[in-house]
Amino acid sequence: MARWGGGQLAAVHESRKPKFADFLRSLQGGISFFTFAPQCPHGADRFSVERWTYVASMGLSMDEQKAVERFKTEVVEPSMTKLVILDFHAEWCGPCKALAPMLEKVAGEYADKGVVLKKIDVDEEKFIAAQFQVQSIPTVYALFQGQPVADLTNARSETQMKQTLDQILSQLPIEAGAAQDAKPEQDVSQFVTMAEQILADGDAERAAGIFDQVLQMAPDNAAAHAGLVRSLVQAGHVEQAQAALSAAETNPAIATDPQIEQARSALELAGNRVDEGELTALKEAAAGGDMQARFDYAEAAFAAGHRDAAADELLAMFEADREWNDGASRTKLLQIFEAVGLEDPWVVATRRRLSKILFG
Repeated sequence: MARWGGGQLAAVHESRKPKFADFLRSLQGGISFFTFAPQCPHGADRFSVERWTYVASMGLSMDEQKAVERFKTEVVEPSMTKLVILDFHAEWCGPCKALAPMLEKVAGEYADKGVVLKKIDVDEEKFIAAQFQVQSIPTVYALFQGQPVADLTNARSETQMKQTLDQILSQLPIEAGAAQDAKPEQDVSQFVTMAEQILADGDAERAAGIFDQVLQMAPDNAAAHAGLVRSLVQAGHVEQAQAALSAAETNPAIATDPQIEQARSALELAGNRVDEGELTALKEAAAGGDMQARFDYAEAAFAAGHRDAAADELLAMFEADREWNDGASRTKLLQIFEAVGLEDPWVVATRRRLSKILFG
C-alpha cells in the first residue's frame, strides 16, 4: 500500500475543512458497518445537495468549491439510491493498478444489484481526499446516501469483495436495476423494523430517511408511510409530516389502514407545539396546580418531544383526580400511546405506570 498525503493534506487549512470526520473516525480496518446516515425530511436527494452546498459555502477557495461540486454530482447524488464503491487511487500507485481490475469486474457484475464504482485520483482531487483523511492508497469505501457505510480497503480478493458487498446489500435499501425494481413487500420488512428501532432509540431524522427509502421501493407499504409521518413529527417537521400523511390518505391501498390512523394521532398531538419560551411559561403555570394549566403543559411538552415530562404530568393529574374533565388526562395518555406505538418500550413502561395507578 502506497503512502500518500503528508504535506498535501496539511495544505488544506483545518479551519476550512468540512467536518466529515465525525462519521469517518469510526472507519477502521476490515469491514466496519454503520447505521444509516441522518436524513432530511424533505427526502434523501435534497439532504445531500443541501449538505454539500453548505460545505461549498464554508469559505473555501474557488477550486475547492468546484471539487465539492464535482464530488456531489459524481458520487454523492448517485449514492442516494445506489451503493457506491469509492476507490481512492493514483496513476503512479502500483497496488492501485493491481486492485483496479478486480474492482471493475465486481462492480460490473453487481451493477444490476445497485452497485456503481467511482474513482478518485488523489493527485487531482487533493481536497476531497483530505476530507476523507486518506493516508495511504488504495483506500476503498462503500458509500450510501452520501456517507461511508463500510471500509472495503482490506477486501483485496474478488471473493472477499463479493462476500462483503452481499453483506452490505442485505442490510441497506439499495435501488437495484430495472429487472429487480419490483420488490415483494416482505423484502422491505427488515428495513421497516430497522427504522422503527432507530426511531425508538430517538434518532427521528435517520428513521425518516430510511422510511423514505423504503417507500421508494414499496409505495403501498402502510407501515413505512406511518413511520415516516411519526418520524417527521418526532423530528419537529410538522409541515412535512402533514404532506406525508396527505400522500398516504390519498393512496386507496392504505388510506384506511390502522397504522395510518396512528400516524394521524401523532400529527394531531404535534399541533400543540409551542416555542421554548411558551413551553417554559406553561410549565411555570402548571406548577401552580391548576388542572387545565397542567393539561396544557403536558400537551405542549409532548409536542416538543419531552414525552417523559408529558407522561409524568398526565399520570400525576390522573392520580390526583381521575374524573377531571371526563377523564381527560387518561384519554390523552391513551392517545399518546397510540401515536407512539403500543409496542414501543416507552409506551409499555408508561402503561405499566398507568395500570399501577388504576389497580394498585
